[in-house]
Amino acid sequence: MHALLSLALPLLLLLIIIICNCNVPVDSLNGEGYALLSLKQSIHEDPDGALSNWNSSDENPCTWNGVTCKDQRVVSVSIPKKKLSGFLPSSLGSLSDLRHVNLRNNKFSGSLPVELLEAQGLQSLVLYGNSFTGSLPKEIGKLRYLQNLDLSQNFFNGSLPTSIVQCKRLKTLDLSQNNFTGTLPDEFGSGLVSLEKLDLSFNKFNGSIPSNMGNLSSLQGTVDLSHNLFTGSIPASLGNLPEKVYIDLTYNKLSGPIPQNGALMNRGPTAFIGNPGLCGPPLKNPCSSDVPGANSPSSYPYLPSNYPPAESSRDEGGKSGKGRGLSKGAVVAIIVSDVIGICLVGLLFSYCYSKVCACGKGKDENSYGIEKGGKGRRQCFCFRKDESETLSENVEQYDLVPLDTQVAFDLDELLKASAFVLGKSGIGIVYKVVLEDGLTLAVRRLGEGGSQRFKEFQTEVEAIGKLRHPNIATLRAYYWSVDEKLLIYDYITNGSLATALHGRPGMVPFTPLSWSVRLKIIKGTAKGLVYLHEFSPKKYVHGDLKPSNILLGQNLEPHISDFGLGRLANIAGGSPTLQSNRMPAEKPQERQQKSVSSEVATTNSPSNLGSYYQAPEALKVVKPSQKWDIYSFGVILLEMITGRTPVVHVGSSEMDLVHWIQLCIEEKKPLADVLDAYLAPDADKEEEIIAVLKIAMACVHSSPERRPTMRHISDTLDRLVVSGD
Repeated sequence: MHALLSLALPLLLLLIIIICNCNVPVDSLNGEGYALLSLKQSIHEDPDGALSNWNSSDENPCTWNGVTCKDQRVVSVSIPKKKLSGFLPSSLGSLSDLRHVNLRNNKFSGSLPVELLEAQGLQSLVLYGNSFTGSLPKEIGKLRYLQNLDLSQNFFNGSLPTSIVQCKRLKTLDLSQNNFTGTLPDEFGSGLVSLEKLDLSFNKFNGSIPSNMGNLSSLQGTVDLSHNLFTGSIPASLGNLPEKVYIDLTYNKLSGPIPQNGALMNRGPTAFIGNPGLCGPPLKNPCSSDVPGANSPSSYPYLPSNYPPAESSRDEGGKSGKGRGLSKGAVVAIIVSDVIGICLVGLLFSYCYSKVCACGKGKDENSYGIEKGGKGRRQCFCFRKDESETLSENVEQYDLVPLDTQVAFDLDELLKASAFVLGKSGIGIVYKVVLEDGLTLAVRRLGEGGSQRFKEFQTEVEAIGKLRHPNIATLRAYYWSVDEKLLIYDYITNGSLATALHGRPGMVPFTPLSWSVRLKIIKGTAKGLVYLHEFSPKKYVHGDLKPSNILLGQNLEPHISDFGLGRLANIAGGSPTLQSNRMPAEKPQERQQKSVSSEVATTNSPSNLGSYYQAPEALKVVKPSQKWDIYSFGVILLEMITGRTPVVHVGSSEMDLVHWIQLCIEEKKPLADVLDAYLAPDADKEEEIIAVLKIAMACVHSSPERRPTMRHISDTLDRLVVSGD
């Protein structure tokens, strides 16, 4: 028996060792991996297989979809727009190095686990577009490094915890479209001093607006407090916010006079509508004398007579003078110095012209001039000696210039192809060109002349050719010669937005665009403009945005076209184009009677109403501004909501669409009175339509500084859920 035990004991030990060695691979995943696996286990729907490679057999989770590590520690979990359905487990709080969580546009539900807020290094928590419920835990104040908190489009409720003011580094706070209630913390404005974006709209916040919100000097874009239950008066301190900030206070229960100072001054009524208790400008209902503050200086616009600029007449020692402005002697001295300066500049220019631009007397005529059209006519172009000499030798030799490596056709193929006229305007003719291999292109002919400016044209067209964005028409190639200038684009199949909205004169009945399609077009156009304004090499301005310049692709996706076309046509020496920003203002009747070109078929077609899309200041200011595009975009939004052209006929008279909408808002007309009749089947989308209308009214604000940036507009539009997304 003893011998048998002696033999069995080593075998038993060997068996235990084998079993232990077999279990080693199973336990190889580290603790952070198991914490994330608990998230996978809490998800009961993953239709796209976003978490398919989250496996327990891995050593760590650093190679998993949506997981980012640094030094083998999880720092980011980002799984947006994957239709994930489930809840957040408390184990996520054990990821001690976690910095970023982005689960936007999924189907998560349940409450926000308190344990998640134990990851005190968290910098960004983005959960918008889900179905979270419950209150925001007071532990949010522990996140001292938090910069971005976006909980919008959920079902959070309860009051905003006072501890949130401890998040001193918070830059973005978006709680819009939830069910938050209660008052804002008293120290809201004094605590969140780094705040750049604030959106509390579409909640049930009540009580007064904290007066210290005027201390948030870093705010940008739109401060949206609309669609809440705020009461009391508007704090005059809100005027201390940066003047470029647009403050949306619509649809609350505010009362009393509207302060007219700083960021609150000279506002249109659209920022205050939906507050029956408000009075004074810019609203039509005046304040009665018994309303507190009705006669206070803050209730009226500042006028020069209200504040004589005494400080402007200080002497060199810094002491204030008598406040009567400049003396007669000072004025005379300024005028004399200006005249002398102008004379000196004129003499300097004459000297340079005589030295650099000598094109005739006593000199070889060809030394600084170039021949135009080969007909013996010569012209002098100052400060372009090298450019002109090179071009005069080579301008006839230029071939088709590709701007894309995928361009596989040459000039001969292009000239032999079948061509159909798509449209004509003052800028030139546009052709649909079908090559022998079936490739379809859009070719714009800019006309003749202007050979001396080839280098300038080349620089401009090649910069435009580098722009690549799914919502911008792509310039593929160009051709330049003395007698011909061509721009070759991708052909966009479904025509323009103008035709899709209004049809074409003599056209058979067309299929109207549904609201969901219109909203997709709006969003795509906004993204294209954001790219032009912020991500293109020169932060471009389109300058001539209108529905006829927004082309629709195979799936009705928008492509912004004709960008930079006016400048290219001007350089090419064609017909004067896009000069409306230098023309005096015209009356609506005068503008409507003019057509863009005598070659265009119908004067009243939407494509001929371009001046109505231009910002008011474009008629006075020469230098283009991105705010011009934002105004044009706002008019397009109004057109898509109302189905009307930019000229609205009211009885025997007419007014532009912007003023007509403003009048409808002031008269409190129901949405059905202004809505496109074709949108009647989309009556259930009223909230979305109103939200876009609000954006449009902000875009067409008469003051450029009050208009939001295109990035803010695009971000706001992205919060609107479109059926089929």
